[in-house]
Amino acid sequence: MKERDTVRNIIEHVGGKENIKKAWHCMTRLRFDLYDDSLIQHEKVKQLTGVIGEQLQSDQYQIIMGTNVQKYYSLLVEELGIDEIDESEQESNKKKGLFSRLLDVVSGVFGPIVPAIAGAGMVKGIIAGLIALNVLSADTETVKILDLIASSVFYFLPFFIAASAAKIFKTNQYLAIAIAAGFMYPTLNDAAKLGEVSQFHFIGLPIPVINYAGNVIPVILSIWALSFIHRLVDKYMPSVLKTVFTPTLTLLIGLPFALIVSGPLGSYVGKGLAFIVQSLFDISPVLAGVVMGGLRPIEIVFGVHHAMTPIALQNFADKGYDMLMPMMFMTNMAIAGATFAMFFKAKSKAEKSIILSATISALLGITEPALFGVLIKNRKSFIGCSIGSAIAATFFAIMGVRIYGYILSSIVSLVAYVGPYFTYALIGIAIAIGTSFVITYFAVKNNKENPHSNFTLKEIG
Repeated sequence: MKERDTVRNIIEHVGGKENIKKAWHCMTRLRFDLYDDSLIQHEKVKQLTGVIGEQLQSDQYQIIMGTNVQKYYSLLVEELGIDEIDESEQESNKKKGLFSRLLDVVSGVFGPIVPAIAGAGMVKGIIAGLIALNVLSADTETVKILDLIASSVFYFLPFFIAASAAKIFKTNQYLAIAIAAGFMYPTLNDAAKLGEVSQFHFIGLPIPVINYAGNVIPVILSIWALSFIHRLVDKYMPSVLKTVFTPTLTLLIGLPFALIVSGPLGSYVGKGLAFIVQSLFDISPVLAGVVMGGLRPIEIVFGVHHAMTPIALQNFADKGYDMLMPMMFMTNMAIAGATFAMFFKAKSKAEKSIILSATISALLGITEPALFGVLIKNRKSFIGCSIGSAIAATFFAIMGVRIYGYILSSIVSLVAYVGPYFTYALIGIAIAIGTSFVITYFAVKNNKENPHSNFTLKEIG
């Protein structure tokens, strides 16, 4: 099996099993936390079948595999025997910066749960489209069940976040879910919805009444705190009492701490981040569009684009809508436009086939094959896609285009815009694809005319 051979070679070229501290994946990338980054054989990794690109970003090694990443990750798990490895046996000698650690946490937490929130978001978009087209009535039981399917994931998002964060912080997954359950208990959430009580009290300490449904950062911070509490309790608990009293004491300390300290703190942090983004729109929609749209391709290249996910989810939780995800949609369309322009610059049938495949992939929301396989090999094409993204995002910002549920930024997502923003969505797509295509087409010379161009492609997968 060629995929297994690729995985075995990846392990070898990153320094072997003993050099891998942690491995996980997002939608298109294998991500590694290595003990010694100097052991990476970058050129050999790039040449492996199935590898689209690789980079060491903020002490995190990323190998871009495209939409087949799950298959490669499953084989990686088998080869590493991850379930049998105690990751706490060794400690990395690397001192990571704050940004590196935050990147690890965000990508590690959201990567595994993206399929659930993307699938639920797509269902939400389909519902909105069918209602707007009068295919279904909002009052029917069918719509209520469909909304249950779509909204349940977002309402109970703290449970998903807790389970995923527990793996990142290496603590008990079920105790983590218990913390999320505390956040979601009706006594707290119902009081928050009614707005009649501002706080409860626990042994004299105030517990702010906050609706944590759909919240992200409070849960992440609380599970991080839980990891320390659990280790500390377990360290001093006599062995004969650990089975019963370690989880008991951990919950008695961890859950009140979450409700009194880390939960409210995380809520304020999330609202603060959302406020900063909203301030860009308030200062100038043009500024917001240029910043958010223009930087998005760079964020994807460096693998830090997941940093926007908590802010978007916070917007959904607080406002019921978000204006960042429509801009992400425009970026993907711009990437597709610039990539398609390169189709007309390629000379061989093999190159054209690969570029066309990458273009279709970008239209469907998976942009890494286009970015790493085509655009970053020619800086003018990358600039073209960035400009197209900025212009289209600015148009969306000016028109106030928003979306009411998390959804994958693909052409299929257009159904979610059916309604008052549908015309703007169509115009935005035309702007994103059109401007990036035109700029790239006229800025990039044909291979024949530019013998020094580094525009070369290799077979993907």
